[in-house]
Amino acid sequence: MNTRELTELGQQLRVDSVRASAAADSGHPTSSMSAADLMAVLLAGHLRYDFDHPGHPGNDRFVLSKGHASPLLYAAYKAAGAIDDTELLTFRTLGSRLEGHPTPRRLPWVETATGSLGQGLPVAVGIALAGKRLDRTGYRVWVLCGDGELAEGSVWEAAEHAAYEHLDNLTVVVDVNRLGQRGPTRHGHDLDAYARRFRAFGWHTAEIDGHDVTAIDRAYVEAEATRGRPTVILARTLKGKGVAGVQDREGLHGKPLPDPEGAIAELGGPRDLRVQVHEPPPAPVPHPGFHPDAEAPRWERGEDVPTRDAYGRALAALGAARGDVVALDGEVGDSTRTEYFAKEFPDRYFECYIAEQQMVAAAVGMAARGWVPYAGTFAAFLTRAYDFVRMASISGAGINLVGSHAGVAIGQDGPSQMGLEDLAMFRAVHGSTVLYPCDANQTAFLVAAMAGLDGVRYLRTTRGATPVLYGPGEKFRVGGSKVLRASDQDRVTVVAAGVTVGQALAAADTLEADGIPVRVIDLYSVKPVDETTLRRAAADTGCLVTVEDHHPEGGLGDAVADAFTDGGPVPRLVRLAVDTMPGSALPAEQLRAAGIDAGAVTTAVRLLVEQAVAS
Repeated sequence: MNTRELTELGQQLRVDSVRASAAADSGHPTSSMSAADLMAVLLAGHLRYDFDHPGHPGNDRFVLSKGHASPLLYAAYKAAGAIDDTELLTFRTLGSRLEGHPTPRRLPWVETATGSLGQGLPVAVGIALAGKRLDRTGYRVWVLCGDGELAEGSVWEAAEHAAYEHLDNLTVVVDVNRLGQRGPTRHGHDLDAYARRFRAFGWHTAEIDGHDVTAIDRAYVEAEATRGRPTVILARTLKGKGVAGVQDREGLHGKPLPDPEGAIAELGGPRDLRVQVHEPPPAPVPHPGFHPDAEAPRWERGEDVPTRDAYGRALAALGAARGDVVALDGEVGDSTRTEYFAKEFPDRYFECYIAEQQMVAAAVGMAARGWVPYAGTFAAFLTRAYDFVRMASISGAGINLVGSHAGVAIGQDGPSQMGLEDLAMFRAVHGSTVLYPCDANQTAFLVAAMAGLDGVRYLRTTRGATPVLYGPGEKFRVGGSKVLRASDQDRVTVVAAGVTVGQALAAADTLEADGIPVRVIDLYSVKPVDETTLRRAAADTGCLVTVEDHHPEGGLGDAVADAFTDGGPVPRLVRLAVDTMPGSALPAEQLRAAGIDAGAVTTAVRLLVEQAVAS
């Protein structure tokens, strides 16, 4: 397209953004209008993409980080022939693929869900990493950001990571339109303020007029020619560009235009330009290779093995069996044992340093490219990345997250290092799987099983050694449990997971010696939970005691209680959990002080039995 045609295409994208938002009586047309010229030049001149084959390995990847500008994205899809005008006008309506913020669950051309600002660039870094180090097919990753979201710390985690990894296949276009939701952004139209920051992180920068299609094209060519570092194009734009009544005016964010018909006329009326997007170059489909005969780790009953060690060994074994498995670390690989994978497969290992948001975002980006990521850090530190986990669920991303050093059982390090909220956090994620193994063989089996699951998967591991209870050939169904002690005379059922399984068994031995038989369930699958086994135990014993190294809110006790919300006999339920603020102490002292050790379980069961006798 020539300059005039590109200008006309930009106007068409503005008009269609106004039309879609007017039809929905909601949306963000002014945020779309500011970036319309940037999108027009990219779509017509630089993006290499086959809309009929969104999985084409040579396709460039586009991420709309400012996801509220979705009318612009959908207008571009229409110009490319991916959707028609009828569908465009279904924007934000029930059942439409064109949601208020785009998601890959609905549209095959969307790489990741956006709308929580500051996430598009971090995920794009993961996509670019996959392109440069894994796929090696030469595609470019384009990101359209808003200036307001550059206040998010996650953007700068991503900026440093991208420069460190020399991601010259990554181009970020910042729509510097000066206005946020409630008023001006921090730096307004000061492009150099943003450029100084990006240059400090090692980026190549270009500052342009974002409404000059010739300057935009020149900047894109410059980005494509830059080697050894990523490029950011800082484009000065006007929010609501082209309509005098709204252009560069405050108070109009997230609202349809007050006079859409007048605005459309002022923009020159509807157009129906069609863009022939450049085809991607031929590219091989990555074949990572599968080796099902690779030997899995094994431990014998009676050994004492930390489940974090078992995770590291199992992940390395899985990496040998599956070439699509990758590992990401938050600079604690020697503690989480991700280092075992790193030593075996350095080409599939990614060090994200102490940047948990970027670690999870990179995992999401790699999953979008078909890889199977395992990202690990201390369970406590995953709280920093929770919004990325939430958005991963909205994307339908298949990622495996592993939290080590969970609970008070870590001992002397104290509460800042103790993951005591993680089970609740991950149980609340839509479609998630939450696993908490108690021994090495169980851990190894579940690590491998996670690779075949959908959605967000979380595995909780323990710092200290725990006894190996299960043989190497034992299988563990996701959504299942293991009944470790049972008889027809059981008076109470104790439900435990992870580190508390050993405490429950020790308590059961003491109680058995006192003539009080107790059923013990290892509830390693916290979500989905084994409702059948729990309901059977409730019917048989009438009383359940849950014991968990976690705060009482949202953890094992709540998972057990939820098993009875849909009917069946409701048992008496006693919950033992960490309901105080721990300090520093030895692991055994921590369990005792928290009231979740064998002695506390024994006391709780005896009290239940005494109360049953008294009644």
